[in-house]
Amino acid sequence: MLQLCKVTSALFISNARSACSDELIQQEAVTLCINVSKQQPFPSASITKLQIPVYDDPNEDLYRHFDRCADAIQKEANRGGRSVVYCKNGRSRSATVCIAYLMKHRRLTLTEALQKVKTARHVIDPNPGFMSQLQRYEEELKRRRERSNSESDDCSCRPEVHCRGS
Repeated sequence: MLQLCKVTSALFISNARSACSDELIQQEAVTLCINVSKQQPFPSASITKLQIPVYDDPNEDLYRHFDRCADAIQKEANRGGRSVVYCKNGRSRSATVCIAYLMKHRRLTLTEALQKVKTARHVIDPNPGFMSQLQRYEEELKRRRERSNSESDDCSCRPEVHCRGS
């Protein structure tokens, strides 16, 4: 059965066969397709397309694409669009990208994000290499958040300058 599995209101995960169904793309109002493969086709629909050329191999570096993909999905959602992330079987590569998005922009932990994607598409199973890249990404996101929090704490702003009474 062809289907796009809804992860959030603006994000779907799928296998290549379903993602290349112009009927499904139209039906779900998808505006961005992220193809996480080297060999799978794109739908013929005229929508924005992003290819992440990696194989489902634990040694592939998907980590370096996490920010770009997560930001593209969020940008699309911000403008009212919807994204589908897919790979050949919709199990490992596409799931990894969806999880990275949820961790960065929805601030979920790796465990929470994995569960959310698994609820949407039960067959997901990121390979061990991608799981360790996601663990590394989770740590990196924590560091970034701590850095941005401490930078705002270091500010020598005086509240009375910003918060004047009436």
